[in-house]
Amino acid sequence: MDWLYILMPIAGVKIFWPGLVILGIGVGIIGGFFGMGGAWMVTPGLNILGFPMAFAIGTDIAHMAGKSLISTMRHGKFGNVDYKLGLIMLAGTVIGFEVGAQMVMWLERIGSVEKVVRWIYIGLLTLIAWMVFHDVAKRRSKEKAAAAKGEKLAAGATGVEWHKTLHKIKIPPMVHLKEAGISCSAWLPIIVSFLTGWLAGILGIGGGLIRMPALIYLIGCPTHVAVGTDLFEVAISGLYGALTYTYKGRTELVAAMIMLVGAAIGAQVGAVATKYIKGYGIRIAFGLCVVGCAISILMKLVQPWVPQYKPLLDISATTLVLGLVSIMSLYIFVRMAMGVKEELRSKQQSA
Repeated sequence: MDWLYILMPIAGVKIFWPGLVILGIGVGIIGGFFGMGGAWMVTPGLNILGFPMAFAIGTDIAHMAGKSLISTMRHGKFGNVDYKLGLIMLAGTVIGFEVGAQMVMWLERIGSVEKVVRWIYIGLLTLIAWMVFHDVAKRRSKEKAAAAKGEKLAAGATGVEWHKTLHKIKIPPMVHLKEAGISCSAWLPIIVSFLTGWLAGILGIGGGLIRMPALIYLIGCPTHVAVGTDLFEVAISGLYGALTYTYKGRTELVAAMIMLVGAAIGAQVGAVATKYIKGYGIRIAFGLCVVGCAISILMKLVQPWVPQYKPLLDISATTLVLGLVSIMSLYIFVRMAMGVKEELRSKQQSA
């Protein structure tokens, strides 16, 4: 079965190349759909497949940048990108990203990068999963309360409304964001982008895992606009991240190119799917992916305590990540196909 493995010349490790293909296509679909580069799955996935953590981070960022650019162009055609908001957040993202990347280099020198990054991932994924499902539960509670009064909850209503409190902070300059439909202090997106950029630099992600929920819950963007705007940010910060990690010698370009071929196709599918799966359907699916990813990382973290189960845990973690990517990609593709079919049927009836 040696033909299933390919030597990565820079990292110096042999990798199961079909796993790279599955990650590329699947994360292309998922990233285009959720508005993220998909690194929240790819970085742990590459590490699980055998890449040292620093190389997993750098390689993922390199593949993510090109794919996110393709997705952004597609979302722009649907009016889902608030370019003004994206540009305002750019400075904070880049500065925060470099601070995080320098911390990774320091952790690598002291030999703690694998353990620290994995535990940060676990904590962050747990927090985000709670936030998403707490939001969904609160919205359903509001729907029931409205139904009891014989009313219908507004389509744009949300469960968690932290952004309304933050919008009361009127520190100049104030900005109006047309596509997002909100007005706020320019400092709000700048501070949010710095914090998400910092975490992105540490975790090796474009920031989408953190920024997409931040755009929804802290800045107040509608879900579909958060998806498109986040991809615009991921593309820009990803290009910068790819350059800085390549300069530091932590990017495996062979693996990045293998994944990018499949991701370029998948990203088109994911972007189109947002036209047919809106609002809380996206949020619930996102939450389920976060939970699955956290479990796979936990399987790697517990291995030092149960070394006798290491082979089983390795196989289970790899199967879970690749299976999660495959199942979610298939779900998104099927829902998109159903939406297209329904749209064509409606056009035929009205013709």
